[in-house]
Amino acid sequence: MLEAIDIRKSYKKIEVLKGVSIAVNKSDLVCIVGASGAGKSTLLHIIGTLEKPDSGQLRIMGTDTSLLKGNELAKFRNKHIGFVFQFHNLLPEFTALENICIPGYIQKESKKKVIDKAMGLMELLKISHRKDHKPNELSGGEQQRTAVARALINSPAIIFADEPSGNLDSNNADSLHQLFLDLKKELKQTFIIATHNPSLASMADRIIEIKDGIVTQNQ
Repeated sequence: MLEAIDIRKSYKKIEVLKGVSIAVNKSDLVCIVGASGAGKSTLLHIIGTLEKPDSGQLRIMGTDTSLLKGNELAKFRNKHIGFVFQFHNLLPEFTALENICIPGYIQKESKKKVIDKAMGLMELLKISHRKDHKPNELSGGEQQRTAVARALINSPAIIFADEPSGNLDSNNADSLHQLFLDLKKELKQTFIIATHNPSLASMADRIIEIKDGIVTQNQ
């Protein structure tokens, strides 16, 4: 599903990733853990194609992403990858339903098909009753479930999540973690999650620990 080989990245001569190699299989729920500044978010952004490595190779579903440029890479990302961030990144002027539909519209699916799928996801995530509410009218947990639905709308191969429960209280965090497990089971969804949360990490199929830019645990 995903293979990263000898990924290296520096910022202003500070070496953040020092030759990281990982592989992730379909339906895996993998947590990347490590102290702040260890490089886990940088790794997540690189394997999620949001940033380019200085060197190394990344293959997703057999595609060498370094060969994709501009619109090609954007189309590949929109079709095969979903993202969930700590602060939701919902557009405030749109309703929950409209936020979820946006990636589907970008992929030029029919409006009816996208809305029907979005409503199905909202039912699955138990937020359908909030479809016409804007982000500032939603609780933190509802906003994050909306973000998860948006990430799922194009049936991506992999969902990347960067501290997805970091901005939630403990009850909503536990609910989100259980949701990830349910989606893995029901949809065979693959997740790669950077997290400080030990509860979430304990639920993972595998933990990849990053320390000082290298992998110190991969099991």
